[in-house]
Amino acid sequence: MIKYLMVGIGGFLGSVLRFWLGSFIGGRMGARFPYGTFVINVTGSFLVGMILAVLATKAHWSPNWRYLIPIGFIGGYTTFSTFEYETLRLFQDGQVFTALLNVTLSVVVGFVGVWVGAVAGRVIP
Repeated sequence: MIKYLMVGIGGFLGSVLRFWLGSFIGGRMGARFPYGTFVINVTGSFLVGMILAVLATKAHWSPNWRYLIPIGFIGGYTTFSTFEYETLRLFQDGQVFTALLNVTLSVVVGFVGVWVGAVAGRVIP
């Protein structure tokens, strides 16, 4: 039962942070490009790479950390479905270049984020 509680707590915190950060970035940068979702997904990619690398080397840590952070928090924080919806809306609004740019940047920069996070996680003592 504790693993469900850990996922729930992490998911709650990640979702609240996603809502706040997405609103903050969108309010500052505008809605021409889905900046908030992009930043959230890239930072989430970095975090999942780093956290899973750290947890892989910390065998003495409780498995509950895996439920709390990568599954709960980062799962609640990242926004793949929002990314898909915003990309669809860009296509529907005739902004094909911006939609393709969103897909390309999200996938490429997200992959780089996971890789850099995994490297960073391996060097954390």
